[in-house]
Amino acid sequence: MDAPPASAGRCFVDLHCHTNRSFDSLSDPLQVLHRAATHGLTHLAITDHERVDGALYARERAAEGLTVIVGEEIRSADGDIIALWIEQAIPSGLSGEETIERIHAQGGLAGIPHPFDRFRGSAAKDGPERLERLAPLVDYVEAYNARVAFGDANERAARFALAHGLPGVASSDAHTIIEVGIAYTVLPGPIGSAEELRRALRSIDGEALITQHASRLVRGFMPVAKAVQRLRGNRRLLAP
Repeated sequence: MDAPPASAGRCFVDLHCHTNRSFDSLSDPLQVLHRAATHGLTHLAITDHERVDGALYARERAAEGLTVIVGEEIRSADGDIIALWIEQAIPSGLSGEETIERIHAQGGLAGIPHPFDRFRGSAAKDGPERLERLAPLVDYVEAYNARVAFGDANERAARFALAHGLPGVASSDAHTIIEVGIAYTVLPGPIGSAEELRRALRSIDGEALITQHASRLVRGFMPVAKAVQRLRGNRRLLAP
């Protein structure tokens, strides 16, 4: 199937999602696609652990209007790293620097997921040194991860992104069907390539981080306006 056309308007982008190709998810890729399409996403990155076959499978079967970004969540020696817009899986266990270098060698983007979540393989789990070392090398940081269950990890991630001039995105990190799209980022389009995504991420001005916790993600002005207003109301909490 040919890739769906990239949206030229606003794009509703979830950059972290798992299918049953991950060891910790039972989500069928086709059901993930259906959920994403019917809940208003225009772009979905499938980032299974240490493999890309589920994402490649889904990309070939995505409906028109939904762009599947082939990605991977990689357990590097310096914590988890997200790869976006790649074609070949990158092995785990490499240093953070080498992992990011291999992502960029494929023309992809590298991001740091849930950097301060102490319950997962996060870059700052054992202290900030690794995260500080990787910050100049990556393309974005997850400033909001919907699976962060406790503490101030998301707030710290948002402050970190702002302090280092990195785009901060909101991601669902979905491991079940119902989680797909519960957090997402609204970006300007079109986004049909890694470079267009990189350019769109760089346009984030600190108020484009959009999260939605309703049972249905609906396209249109009103839900987006409410989400933006909610972030602006909390902007003081995110100041460095």
